Amino acid sequence: MVALGASLPAGRLAPRRAPWREASALPGFVGAFGFTVVYASLIILLPLAALAARPWEHGLGGFVSAILQPRTLAALRLSFTAAIFAALVNVVMGLLIAWVLGRYDFPGRRIVDALVDLPFALPTAVAGIALATLYSQNGWIGSLLEPLGLKVAYTPVGVFVALLAVGLPFVVRAVQPVLEDLDASLEEAARTLGAGPVQTFARVVVPALTPALLTGFALAFARGAGEYGSVIFIAGNMPGVSEIAPLVIVTRLEQYDYAGAASVGLAMLAVSLLVLVAVNAAQVLYSRRGAG
Repeated sequence: MVALGASLPAGRLAPRRAPWREASALPGFVGAFGFTVVYASLIILLPLAALAARPWEHGLGGFVSAILQPRTLAALRLSFTAAIFAALVNVVMGLLIAWVLGRYDFPGRRIVDALVDLPFALPTAVAGIALATLYSQNGWIGSLLEPLGLKVAYTPVGVFVALLAVGLPFVVRAVQPVLEDLDASLEEAARTLGAGPVQTFARVVVPALTPALLTGFALAFARGAGEYGSVIFIAGNMPGVSEIAPLVIVTRLEQYDYAGAASVGLAMLAVSLLVLVAVNAAQVLYSRRGAG
């Protein structure tokens, strides 16, 4: 046994650890890493590879033709436009709700906190039926909006409302823990230096919450872009008007046009990846700016 501080015998070098491996008291890195790669490949990579390979059965022309159909373009435009705007609104409203839940203690707080998670537990079809019932012309809310000339159910506005409902919990749950862990002394210091409530919120709280807000936006957008169950009942599903992209995929599958359905799915995947990459780039730039 080599004593502490003693040098190793000549010709023997201390084992070098790879820079990407950290010391751990528990063994099993190779097995755990191998299982992670295999599991991720089976669940994520292989399905994505199959999706990317299927549209090319009819060549590039068939892929482009499937995407550039007016019905498909209108559905893609509605799905992504509604998802982006719903995520933006949810960022604002989610921040407000997270602020109330994280900063104030009031009767019924636990109930409100639990209700935020309701869209996670509620089946999407049930949520869609409930929204369609509420916002239809004879519904509790729709009957009040009808005299004002506002129609929600069976219009693109209905798609937007449904995505608001399903995307809100993602923003709240991304922001609330960060807000609760935010050091209150920073706000007190800003107040001591003469900053008003608005300045304190804008220059102290919002910068600290920006990464969480970007994460919530990305999660809400990703959920909304591919949402089907909660939207299908309130959208109206009129081709070119209120039809969403997932419904176009389902319609083509029912027509046994598997290559066309995969083409639309691949287009949705590409657009979603572009948006998520842009959000991730914004997070990286913001973190570098904060570090600088």
